[in-house]
Amino acid sequence: MPIPWLESSPTASNVRYVVDREAVGALVLAITIPLLFVHERFQPTYVLELGTTSVDVRLSDAAIIAVVVVALATAVRIGISRLRPGRFLWISGLALLLWLAFGTLRPASLDDARFDDHLVSFLKLCEYALVAVAVPLLVRRTSDLNIVVGSTVVWAGVASSVALIQFFGIDIFEASRAGWRYPSFLGRHDLAALSVLAASLGAAGIVVGRRRVPVPRLALIGTVAGVLGLVLAGSVTAAAGLAVGAATLALASRRRYAPSARQLLALVAMVGVVAVGVTAVRSAALNDFLQFVGIRDEDEAQGVESYSQRTVLAYIGLRIFQDNPILGVGWQRSSRPEVFEPYVPDARERFPDVVDLAFPAEGREWGIQNLYIQMLADAGVIGIFLLLAVGAAGLVLAWRTAAYAPNPWAGGTGLLVLCALMALAGVWASLGVVAGIPLQAATCLLLGLAAAGAATVEEETGG
Repeated sequence: MPIPWLESSPTASNVRYVVDREAVGALVLAITIPLLFVHERFQPTYVLELGTTSVDVRLSDAAIIAVVVVALATAVRIGISRLRPGRFLWISGLALLLWLAFGTLRPASLDDARFDDHLVSFLKLCEYALVAVAVPLLVRRTSDLNIVVGSTVVWAGVASSVALIQFFGIDIFEASRAGWRYPSFLGRHDLAALSVLAASLGAAGIVVGRRRVPVPRLALIGTVAGVLGLVLAGSVTAAAGLAVGAATLALASRRRYAPSARQLLALVAMVGVVAVGVTAVRSAALNDFLQFVGIRDEDEAQGVESYSQRTVLAYIGLRIFQDNPILGVGWQRSSRPEVFEPYVPDARERFPDVVDLAFPAEGREWGIQNLYIQMLADAGVIGIFLLLAVGAAGLVLAWRTAAYAPNPWAGGTGLLVLCALMALAGVWASLGVVAGIPLQAATCLLLGLAAAGAATVEEETGG
């Protein structure tokens, strides 16, 4: 089978293969995928001392630097015209980072005892955001797309396989079976994010046909790995996001591909398997939540239940936003005791049946654990508007790609990104603003693929 990133060079007596120069960027990006999707605990770390604070430099940071360097070299060589179709994405993304920079450096934040940590976290957010800008420069041809998507699906298969081994009771990568959820070598939210990428390729293959997506031989593997990983990660919000993403994918493909009833039924079945599997994995937590909202008879509370705690934290976050609606309280300051403690007594009165440990306190800075509510609390209405603008820009670029790009770009970037972005939006609803994690890497990779697909549309149509 011919290898897409190698080209043949005939000689007198044999065929010599050399690396295709144009594929180097995609190869570097593909090699970084496994490094970006590994939990920080399992990465070698170098501690860099900077004055009174220290910065942990990990292998994933080196991988991003390599991607950025290759992207810069590519930009020097071929220009930055491929970035132009994604200009609204870049403008909204830059505006969001500038607004968060203001929140990081405003007087209240500068006086915060954890200012150094917050600053490092913001810089990590910016570092990972560079992946999105690099992708359109490195993924320019169908073979490039095959390399990157193939690497992602294969690594998702490895991650799901490890989670399956943990399911059978083999304790590797410090697995914790609390709630019968399995983290693989990532963590539960991050395993869900990587699995979403693989499952979205499978979903696109179901709707448009496997031959119309990148690396068609891996489409089935993507489906199995994605479904298995989502179930073992046990993320209810990821399962809900996948359902919305699959519906968006079906709607976007309706005019161009006219999927049959059988194809749509297969898509529904895939989503249904994930929903049933996640429900089984999280049955105890869901039962506790139904008791919390009064749908089932309540047993005496013994410990922290995730959904009731998330409700409490969300309530506190909304109260913080109510008192700071425009500017918010500053980057990641909603988790600081001096910020949230004034709202805890009211939360206790409103939720008297929730155990004490679920409420935040000094030494128990749980955070808000919801990206959107935390953005409201930390950055106000301006911050949430800019965040949603970034997401909307990515979805618009993906929709345009799905409608007008040639195959396999339409399925491998357009439909895949539409489904996966909606699913990741669900994952972010169960996690706060955490920078430099695989979930952010997945989000930035998808935004970059959306811009790459839009650039391909412009090249094919002439503008």
